[in-house]
Amino acid sequence: MIPDFEVTILGNTSSIPVHGRHHTAQVVRFGQDFLLLDCGEAMQLQARAFKVKVSKINHIFISHLHGDHYYGLIGLLSSYSLAKRTTPLTIFGPRGLDEIITTNFRYSNTKLPYPLKFTETHDTGFNLLLEADRYAVYSFPLNHRLPTTGFLIREKHGLRSMVKEKLLETSLPFEAIQSLRAGENYRDESGNLFKVKDYTYPLPPLRTYAYCSDTVFTPDLKKYVENADLLYHESTFMEDNLERAKTTFHSTARQAAELAKISKVKKLLLGHFSSRYTELNPLLEEAKSVFPNSILSEEGHTYAL
Repeated sequence: MIPDFEVTILGNTSSIPVHGRHHTAQVVRFGQDFLLLDCGEAMQLQARAFKVKVSKINHIFISHLHGDHYYGLIGLLSSYSLAKRTTPLTIFGPRGLDEIITTNFRYSNTKLPYPLKFTETHDTGFNLLLEADRYAVYSFPLNHRLPTTGFLIREKHGLRSMVKEKLLETSLPFEAIQSLRAGENYRDESGNLFKVKDYTYPLPPLRTYAYCSDTVFTPDLKKYVENADLLYHESTFMEDNLERAKTTFHSTARQAAELAKISKVKKLLLGHFSSRYTELNPLLEEAKSVFPNSILSEEGHTYAL
């Protein structure tokens, strides 16, 4: 059975929440696992509005310490406390995030009823952060005004499905079935070889989601996001504000599309829109002129991989 793999956008604006748009936050669901990528203001209100089950989130990933990407975090952690959460929670984020949170809770005399673990991220290299049975989460460096990481969520192969007709033809021992489902050929005591390709169905293609929060246009990101099924990339500005994008270490919609094109991703999801844009279709048109399979992120919308 192929697990569901989907992304729900809770917020897609940049520094100021305007035009009905909210600060960055999105929930990735893989099967029964829920991951939170960034946690801007109003994350909880947005989650309630769109019926996203925040209680199921056990891992939170913060890309960097600009407020529009994490100011909703302390409120979320406090709500978990008020709800008497006992399930452990792990936060992955840059150096200093643990100090910000623990200082706040110390002075507010907040004592959490659940275990809270911090794992520091680093804005160098490609690093494994979390490994589950069917997926893994990696960080990679973005190029912003302070240490910032992107996140890559990559599906892993599960057990193969057996061809029932072949099982009826051959009486296989349990050990053989285990081996074949794990993708390994099996040889019995008589020397008979049972091949994976003969007894199991081909595995489906693995799916990958790449998340680039805030970054100046960096073609080298190709090596991290190449061939992703879905790439979320900030598109704060349009090309007529290219110099502003460079100065603030952000990207234009066209630049996001250029990265998608050279990286040969399947689909580009635009986000982190500047407050100067009331209407977003011009950003989409700019991106589609370079990479036709570009779409605007919409708050409350879920994108399946």
